[in-house]
Amino acid sequence: MTASPSTAPSERSRPSSLADLFVSFTVLALQGFGGVLAVVQRELVERKRWLTQDEFIEDWAVAQIMPGPNVVNLSIMIGARWFGPAGALVAVAGLLVVPLALVLLLAALHARYAAHPMVAGALRGMAAVSAGLIAAAGLRLATALARNPIPLPWSLALVGASFVLLAWLRVPLVWVLPTVGGFGCLLAWRRLRA
Repeated sequence: MTASPSTAPSERSRPSSLADLFVSFTVLALQGFGGVLAVVQRELVERKRWLTQDEFIEDWAVAQIMPGPNVVNLSIMIGARWFGPAGALVAVAGLLVVPLALVLLLAALHARYAAHPMVAGALRGMAAVSAGLIAAAGLRLATALARNPIPLPWSLALVGASFVLLAWLRVPLVWVLPTVGGFGCLLAWRRLRA
């Protein structure tokens, strides 16, 4: 059964143990080749029901502005939410241990077979799938814009400004995030105060 975005906290599930947390994040990590956002959202919100859609969007936003990989930051927050510091460590271990072993194995195989045309073609295909996963996740998360305190035209303007600054003008993220993000926070704050 798929949880609705408005799943009430009482309808929410939680990890049953540290072992469940470790296994869940290991399974999540093993599904996330190239683009984990869609997988993380599906697993944590729809399948596991550990978070509501709104909580996921808020936590993902925090995870993105913290230093380090987004999904690692999210795993730390979720693990700590349910089991404190031990949960944070277990969630990160679940996310990294088995995939690290696989990456080391794949790196050894890639070093040996990288020049083979079939390997190069497979890697190009995986890149296309990864882009599709990221686009699908973005579309799924876009439904939250209806509940956003910032009006849709302003939200789209902020997205457009970020894209222009980052992709075309090549302004470093360290400058774009506080300026465009700060402006977005100010807009949201003013709308929530009204």
